[in-house]
Amino acid sequence: MLNKYFRAIVGTFIILSVILTVYVHQNWMWFTVFIGANMLQSAFTKWCLLEIILQKLGVKK
Repeated sequence: MLNKYFRAIVGTFIILSVILTVYVHQNWMWFTVFIGANMLQSAFTKWCLLEIILQKLGVKK
């Protein structure tokens, strides 16, 4: 269940950042870079802030 929420939230953030980049300002692309960098570091460190937040909100693994 946690994996489904995680993917849905990350996917929504990426789509939102691309829309904001196209229609608001190019600097919103840094939000997409931030998301990608967090996903990359979590692959190596096994630590993800979003996962911790979701667990504290009661989402089961």
